Amino acid sequence: MEDGVVCTKIAYECNFFTLVLLGTSGALVTAQNKLDRSVLPIPEPTRPTYSELDARNVKAPPHFEVRVPEKAPNVVIVLIDDVGFGATSTFGGPIRTPTLDRLAGAGLRYNNFHTTALCSPTRNALKTGRNHHTTNTGSIMESSTGFPGNTGQIPNSVAPLAEMLRLNGYSTGAFGKWHETAVWETSVSGPFDRWPSHQGFDKFYGFIGGETDQWYPLVYDGVARVNPPKTEGYHFTVDMTNQAINWVKAQQSITPDKPFFVYYATGAVHAPHHVPKAWADKYKGQFDEGWDKIRQVTTARQKKLGVIPANTKLPGKPDDIKDWDELPAGHRMLFARQAEVFAGFMEQTDHEVGRFVEALEDIGEMDNTLFIYIAGDNGTSAEGGFVGMYNEMTYFNSVTEKVEDLIPLMDKWGGPETFPHMAAGWAVAFDAPFQWTKQVASDFGGTRNGMVIHWPQGIKEKGGLRSQFGHVIDIAPTVLEAATLPEPKSVNGTPQTPIEGTSLLYTFNDAKAKERHTTQYFEMFGNRAIYNKGWLARTLHRAPWEALEQPPLESDVWDLYDTREDFSLANNLAAEQPERLQRLQALFMKEAEKYNVLPIDDRVIERMNPALAGRPDLMGDRKSLTLYDGMTGMLENTFLNVKNQPMSITAELEIPAGGANGTILCQGGRFGGWSLYVKDGKPAYTYNFLGLEQFTVAGKDTVPEGAATVVVDFAYDGDGLGKGGKATLSVNGKAVAEGRIGKTQPLIFSADETADVGLDNQTPVVEGIGIGPQETRFTGTIDKVTIAVK
Repeated sequence: MEDGVVCTKIAYECNFFTLVLLGTSGALVTAQNKLDRSVLPIPEPTRPTYSELDARNVKAPPHFEVRVPEKAPNVVIVLIDDVGFGATSTFGGPIRTPTLDRLAGAGLRYNNFHTTALCSPTRNALKTGRNHHTTNTGSIMESSTGFPGNTGQIPNSVAPLAEMLRLNGYSTGAFGKWHETAVWETSVSGPFDRWPSHQGFDKFYGFIGGETDQWYPLVYDGVARVNPPKTEGYHFTVDMTNQAINWVKAQQSITPDKPFFVYYATGAVHAPHHVPKAWADKYKGQFDEGWDKIRQVTTARQKKLGVIPANTKLPGKPDDIKDWDELPAGHRMLFARQAEVFAGFMEQTDHEVGRFVEALEDIGEMDNTLFIYIAGDNGTSAEGGFVGMYNEMTYFNSVTEKVEDLIPLMDKWGGPETFPHMAAGWAVAFDAPFQWTKQVASDFGGTRNGMVIHWPQGIKEKGGLRSQFGHVIDIAPTVLEAATLPEPKSVNGTPQTPIEGTSLLYTFNDAKAKERHTTQYFEMFGNRAIYNKGWLARTLHRAPWEALEQPPLESDVWDLYDTREDFSLANNLAAEQPERLQRLQALFMKEAEKYNVLPIDDRVIERMNPALAGRPDLMGDRKSLTLYDGMTGMLENTFLNVKNQPMSITAELEIPAGGANGTILCQGGRFGGWSLYVKDGKPAYTYNFLGLEQFTVAGKDTVPEGAATVVVDFAYDGDGLGKGGKATLSVNGKAVAEGRIGKTQPLIFSADETADVGLDNQTPVVEGIGIGPQETRFTGTIDKVTIAVK
């Protein structure tokens, strides 16, 4: 012990296991291997105190630093959005996915892996290892309720995998889609506890909500909103891939001995189906045979490939989906193009994953990377309705689009002028060999997703197939075991809810290993099921396109399947084995109570309304909101709700000599919203109804120089939702124009477009005044803007 050190030898030795001895690699490894990693963050050693005056006479204690265990791999989790089991070529589908194919050829395919049937629930379950109701994510963030299991706020007792890895010495980065933050926590005021950078990620580049315009996305870097780079043919999937590649290369350049965890979650292939035309055109004519034939051919190809058993039967499709051969020629032509765009979107996405893989190979890190590629967070989406959509927001406003209106838009489908989705028949086809789709948690078409795991240093077999039951909650414990990290008992001072998944590491080098995940419940909007030791009991409560009225939960009829003999759920055994069915129904209720699934809320549209759903509303009972220049990027759930009621906008401005131009206040964008603006010096108000119709009230004279007050007063017709009304435009207390707003959007303007003061940030509500923040910026001065409902 050095002279002048006031501490005991015993205290130092007790803390030795927490020290990294940087001078000796062997000692470093020994010290790291002795760390107690069950409590995170790992406590720092006791700081010694000194009585010696001169630092030259005393030796400093060893530097404290937490490093990962020896040989812990890099980890990459790729999660594609809204693509089902029967879509990718890797699992027998018609869409070419060469990157997924290549990884499967050098790794393992999993054909019995499951998700929750919906976006946010799958993502939180994936990244925590707990069931989606344990994470308070019983549905998407926008339909959260007041009940435990559905509040939309992940508890502190459910620490995410990223935080576990970060506190154990990993660098962590998330790129792409998030959709795990409570909607009332997405404003500039936060709180930011459930944003990526507070959920374990050192780096985040992507979008916070459930979807975004791929051409004009709402992008955040950390918690700061940023404008994406201006490049020719910009596309968000390309942008996020560039960001991921640049981050990993820089991280490995600076700290080559520090492993990384990358969560790469594309917005693709969720609607809007945006893709460069060249990708879509690669599939010209390849879907002309229609969804029935594609479904049949896919199932046959899956058998030949060996990813489904040879005895698999193809169940009938839902009754509401029409036979392809009965459709008029114009319908078939439109629907085929919708599938071409979707397929091109998926192949482009796989190509971008391939660029990321190549980057890891270029820096020599691929062999030591546990690379998990999950083709879908649920089944393919049937939310496009029976004919598809030019604008997906029509679905969320209960507006049905017509084929005759869509056919003229075919050549634009997938481009910046559309916000499209495809007909539900394709969702059923791309979920082959199953019957149902996304949202249907009681059918494997909603929950079974193809997964590939590639890890040359940890998996011996190349091109293997694994058929043990797996679930998205198994991913986190798999990563922890691969990294030789224990499940933490406490994280950031909070005792942890135990991980509820089962590591899949036991399957890596033993194709015949006995299944370990033997019981799993499923539930989403009333569709529910229970898996137990090969048996599945389920009830189909509602179809994805049935959003308004549901039958009583008590009246639901349950089916029974032996999944070991019936891969596609085609042979209902409920009548033959009623006692087994009853036992499984009782087991479902037991699991549902245990994991906060109860009470079940099967409402869909109603839950989008905070007051009806019982969740917090950032605006509360406020009737007005005063805004200032620079307040931009306000998502719909953090802004005053002006729908279905009278409202007014009062803007206090300073107009320069020569007049002003640009946006004063807007909400939404090209596919629905409203804007108060000045064009050629003259005031105007435009209501854009779902991109289908525009109603404009405009003054004939320029707004005079100097202080000016511009007011829009909207008198709503009343008597229901989505009605029209009269808009009156005034300047300095004098009415200068009035006109009819024929109809309004009753439920939502946009999932990603925002309210902005002084500019129109993404796509323009109004064409002809520019696009983007620079071109639409107001050239006068905005003192304040007050928006009020009456």
